[in-house]
Amino acid sequence: MTASTTAEPQAPAPRQRTLRTEIPGPLSRQLQERRANAVAAGVSSVLPVYVTSASGGLLTDADGNVLIDFGSGIAVTNVGHSAPAVVDRVRKQACWFTHTCFMVTPYEGYVEVCEALAELTPGDHAKKSVLFNSGAEAVENAVKIARTATGRQAVVVFDHAYHGRTNLTMGMTAKSVPYKHGFGPFAPEIYRVPGSYPFRDGLSGPEAAALAIDRIEKQIGGDQVAAVVLEPIQGEGGFIEPARGFLPAIAAWCRENGVVYVADEVQTGFCRTGSWFASTDEDVVPDLIATAKGIAGGLPLSAVTGRASLLDAVPPGGLGGTYGGNPIACAAALGSIETMKNEDLAASAKRIEGIVLPRLRALASETGVIGDVRGRGAMLAAEFVKPGSVEPDPDLTKRVAAACHRAGVIVLTCGTYGNVVRLLPPLSLADDLLDEGLSVLEHAVRTEARA
Repeated sequence: MTASTTAEPQAPAPRQRTLRTEIPGPLSRQLQERRANAVAAGVSSVLPVYVTSASGGLLTDADGNVLIDFGSGIAVTNVGHSAPAVVDRVRKQACWFTHTCFMVTPYEGYVEVCEALAELTPGDHAKKSVLFNSGAEAVENAVKIARTATGRQAVVVFDHAYHGRTNLTMGMTAKSVPYKHGFGPFAPEIYRVPGSYPFRDGLSGPEAAALAIDRIEKQIGGDQVAAVVLEPIQGEGGFIEPARGFLPAIAAWCRENGVVYVADEVQTGFCRTGSWFASTDEDVVPDLIATAKGIAGGLPLSAVTGRASLLDAVPPGGLGGTYGGNPIACAAALGSIETMKNEDLAASAKRIEGIVLPRLRALASETGVIGDVRGRGAMLAAEFVKPGSVEPDPDLTKRVAAACHRAGVIVLTCGTYGNVVRLLPPLSLADDLLDEGLSVLEHAVRTEARA
């Protein structure tokens, strides 16, 4: 019997938060029991509700609960869940072919994505790209390119950095638990220096950069460094936005010393911070830029884009991977980029910033438990501290997040000290859902601060 090719009728997409059961509900709990018997314990989930559909900024779980998504799958669904242009291109590509391996028989979609990256990334120099699957792969390959091009080995990273979970990128990541503990030994020739954390170090951007550069020159030597790798806004480390002047000073030092400046824009890229890439906020032009997450509307795709001379320093066959630049993922990326342009999602991110930051600052002033409110665009955070101090309060942070989850709003935590609530809503999120989600967060903070 031949399966029908007629699409099943779709129920109308939900438009508001709806709680039909406790969170998680009975069907999600049943699925959680199945998971416990089949899925490795090392894979954790922030909120064990099992999603059955998603649209825009809303997730529907197995129990029919509809949740507001302030996480976007960790800054992935910038264009919203099931964005029409992404879905349409993915469907068409899946009908044409799903895989050939670009290293065996290439296809136009890969080339189109690389052309788009050359257009969109900072700088007007000649650029080329290579595509992979994950952010960690992109960062790791950026290091390979920098080492080949310079003939040097040392890689400089920063306190509070997060760059991935491969062996090399674990070594580049700062936080031990849960990312590194027990997984060593790690790759050699990785050196960590202080970054810029204005809330905690009190330094100006140039002062923080001078401290980092002094450490590099004294402990490594500028002529030994292949690459400096840094996030324009640190993600897992706590949404730390460096003081102005820090990034330009580091980039200038790299130029003066023949060091490849690598911007890890895996979490900040693709309109998330109110511009296509966060590096442009201070007119920094990276030599290489690593991207992933928001590039493809939820499908696995990443890229290294940069100066053509650097990319071409690697001989043929030195870069690639079986699934890198998969045709369906490339189709999704083209749909995602189309959506960002047509809907001006960079402006939408700035609109979100204009709504969220004043409310978080007012909440900080009212409650006394938020030491710092920071971020740009729709990459925003509140750092929780014990009243009257800068001592991190990870317990309160966990309680606030849990209260939001119970009320049907997905928020994420992060930070070296586990004391930051981060907000990463889809850039297409409607104002009424943004307002409602913020009201839930505000209520959670007020309630838990009094507990």
